[in-house]
Amino acid sequence: MAAIGSRFSSDAGQANGGQRGARGGGPTVEERLQRLTAVHTGKHRVVSCYLKLEPRDRSRGKYLIKVKNRVREVIQALPRLGLERGVQEAVTRDLEKIQQHLRSPGNLPATQGVAIFACEGIGLFETVPLPVVHRSRLAVDAMPLVRELASVEEEFGRLITVVLDRTSARFFEVTAYDTRELSGLRADSTRGKRFRAGEDAPSGWGEHTYNNRIRQEKQRHYEAIARELFAIDRRHPAHGIVIAATGSDAGAVEPFLHNYLVERVIGTAKLNPKEATPAVVHGATLAVREAWERETERALVHEVQEGVGVGWALNGLTPTLRALSRGQVRSLLVNADSVEAGFRCGDSGRLALSERECRGEGEPIPVLDVVDGAIEEALRQGVEVNVIYAPEARDSIEGLGALLRFR
Repeated sequence: MAAIGSRFSSDAGQANGGQRGARGGGPTVEERLQRLTAVHTGKHRVVSCYLKLEPRDRSRGKYLIKVKNRVREVIQALPRLGLERGVQEAVTRDLEKIQQHLRSPGNLPATQGVAIFACEGIGLFETVPLPVVHRSRLAVDAMPLVRELASVEEEFGRLITVVLDRTSARFFEVTAYDTRELSGLRADSTRGKRFRAGEDAPSGWGEHTYNNRIRQEKQRHYEAIARELFAIDRRHPAHGIVIAATGSDAGAVEPFLHNYLVERVIGTAKLNPKEATPAVVHGATLAVREAWERETERALVHEVQEGVGVGWALNGLTPTLRALSRGQVRSLLVNADSVEAGFRCGDSGRLALSERECRGEGEPIPVLDVVDGAIEEALRQGVEVNVIYAPEARDSIEGLGALLRFR
């Protein structure tokens, strides 16, 4: 079969560029997704690599160490899959090709994640920049594992970021691949500096009157920002709100927000509205979202710990895999460091840790990592996936955990 894709421009996922493809007119994520889901691999196997490229991953090339270790583990485990010798050798070359590609800084996208799909047998080597990645993973399968690629935009949602100072406010709509500026506000204001009698104030004003005027102007400004956020949300509800400012103004706006908007504020950032380009806003919003996710992780782990005793949560690989196969899982929690070889039952498709567990469910098919398989299965079912990175929370999850929709 002819090659279905080649290496695409690595800036395709940057702010203001992801959904339209590369700035040179490259394919969109949807177009790449369609091509990847249409491949026919025959006896060949596809290597699917999802890699986190957040600042902490890039620091001192940490992502390369993770890739190198995972490639070594996968190569050592390949014999478990029972592939023909030629197919296994091709997979090994694909793994090495991915590793070599990632060694060059020029091949890395500016985004915080990337997906790479490689299959020598069908001439496939395709990279897709991603704004976020659940966790770094490397899989070998008969088809490209594209469910995470397909779900990124929906899971990220639509965020509204407001960047303000005491005289203006700029509003931005932030999605997984794009940042778009909306209409802004400008406030009439008195010069905000230390009062000087006879110089700053009109005739008859004292310092108290002058400072009170400034406070009132700020209050009207914050009220106008709150009204505009409410109006924007009414037109198209947002999944979250980020408030950014140079000083303390970010926190000062929140008391003026409608109650149901307050619940969706995910954090604040330091930004100057005069310097807020869409790309800068996109990066700052991603950073706030990342911090919010770490806090959410801790809350979810606590909920699992509370729910295990009353039957509304599970902790551990075996019970969670069973619940996932039954459609019981509402939210899947994944220990970011967990890797476990296992099997997929041939008839039922259920993931299991041992061949014995597949008794009566078809021939056990070896899989390199049931944790990655669980992520893929959860995405297929539309289950919320939460990879736990915060150390104290992560260590509380025994490989996999779950909050249940029914017992």
